[in-house]
Amino acid sequence: MELSREDLIVEGEGEGEEIDRELTSRAHIRDNGYNNSRFIGAVRQKAYIFDGEGNYFNKEWDLIEGRGKEFCWYHVELPKWNQRLSQSAQYLIDVLCPPMKLQDILSLVSNGPFCGHVNGALVFRVNSPGPASSKFTFRIAARVAENSVITVSLGRVPRLGFSPVNESLLSEVPIVESPNSGGREMKERGGTVIREHVLDFLLMMNHSEEADNPVPKSVSNLVVHIVDTHVDHLQDVVTKLEIELDSMELELDKGGFALKKQLLDDRRFQKMHLDLQRLLQVIAHGEQVFPRVKEKCSSKGWFASDDVNSLEELIGRLRRLKENVGFIANRVTAIQAGLDSWQSEQINKKLYYLSFLSIVFLPLSVVTGVFGMNVGGVPWTNQREPELKEGFHNVMLLCVVLLLLVLLCFLFPALYSHIMAWKRRRDMKRSWSLNRRSFLRRSTGLRERNEKGGYLRIY
Repeated sequence: MELSREDLIVEGEGEGEEIDRELTSRAHIRDNGYNNSRFIGAVRQKAYIFDGEGNYFNKEWDLIEGRGKEFCWYHVELPKWNQRLSQSAQYLIDVLCPPMKLQDILSLVSNGPFCGHVNGALVFRVNSPGPASSKFTFRIAARVAENSVITVSLGRVPRLGFSPVNESLLSEVPIVESPNSGGREMKERGGTVIREHVLDFLLMMNHSEEADNPVPKSVSNLVVHIVDTHVDHLQDVVTKLEIELDSMELELDKGGFALKKQLLDDRRFQKMHLDLQRLLQVIAHGEQVFPRVKEKCSSKGWFASDDVNSLEELIGRLRRLKENVGFIANRVTAIQAGLDSWQSEQINKKLYYLSFLSIVFLPLSVVTGVFGMNVGGVPWTNQREPELKEGFHNVMLLCVVLLLLVLLCFLFPALYSHIMAWKRRRDMKRSWSLNRRSFLRRSTGLRERNEKGGYLRIY
């Protein structure tokens, strides 16, 4: 059985295929309701209700809080294409109002880091201001109450939702489709067929898919799950960058003038450096927001202490991830510096050849210019005199001699250095012999004075 189109979606150019789980539960599942009146299909909505004992059910989109141990989770996925921030706010107003107010909507959709209480609920967001279609623009915001959580994300966040375990691709024993394997053999074996590029994408992921998510038993577990998936999403992007950078380094080590020139013309590493700066900005926003979330949640009676420790571990992961991104940025800078030095070497070689040609033809142009002057008195230029009929040959011979002298200067570049070194050695020998003679004279004079009974004073 080959995977259907619903199992794979493409979010942005170059981002690759992602596994999307839109499967419904076989038992205790209700249909989701869609209240989109103006922007039907523009946003994706998911609503879950948890019983507090490790079970979850899909529910209607009514934005009602849970009762007792039950709590609800409402999630909105904004479209990942270039749109104005006001357009995103209109999407949220259409799906969240009522009962939410404009102040709540703006606190969820605005750019930049934020953590605080809005209308009695804890609101935190990590929204980067970059273009929405970029792979390095991450936006996640949450409104946390005692019995409900509302989250907003830009595009799909892997592992954020939930799906039945027995209907997950990771629970199957797959057959990898490759160019060498035949279709008849795969049909005989049976099972789930996945393409090779899908397997490559799964290897880039730092986590498992939704099927292995532990179902939260409290709102605090759900908050930790949301922050955890955000950190995993960042880790996936960093892992993909590392794999891409490793492949580029291998190709550069193999050499190739065309590859290096293409990388310089495309400004590949400059763009990658800008993407890394955007990623560092998102991580810095998380470092600002998540510690404040931990502090505010620790004062809540319904937030478990174990989940506070889990938030602390996630903050540590985020800091280590920032260091890793810094190392990748240093690698990109080093590779770009190597390409710049290679380009400078290529330019220097061309300038060297040009300088060599100019040095060769400069004396020849001087000779031909002198003998080409239309004035009297220039030797070998009077063609009517028979004794000067060999003037052209003489000028050519002079040009050849000058050319040989120039070539000798290039063939023996160390001749001058050898001559200077020989002069230095000769001067050193002469000074050493003079010093030795003066020392012998002084020692001879001292012996004579000592023999005559004189005294030697040393100052």
